[in-house]
Amino acid sequence: MRTSLLEATVIKSVGSSGQTSLGKEYAGRKVLIEKPAEGVWIIRTVTVIPDNELWLHKKENQERLGKALEWAKKTPARSSDPDDLTPARTRAGIKKTRPT
Repeated sequence: MRTSLLEATVIKSVGSSGQTSLGKEYAGRKVLIEKPAEGVWIIRTVTVIPDNELWLHKKENQERLGKALEWAKKTPARSSDPDDLTPARTRAGIKKTRPT
């Protein structure tokens, strides 16, 4: 059910430090404050995604991750010895660039 504009209208005071409270139900949440005109604010709750995690939310990557998760669900884990594994750079023919 949608809340009417009058039901959602609340008058708040801005203190001398420039702060106001949105209520305890919003404590700890991030909000986006837009100012489309002088004296008009639009406040919306938001979820912030760090730049280095943004790739996870792109459609093509979500599809690939979905396929990988499905594969992981139906493919049983098996033991391996890390010393027997070939490093990816060796398989790709990349030589070490740092002295050993």
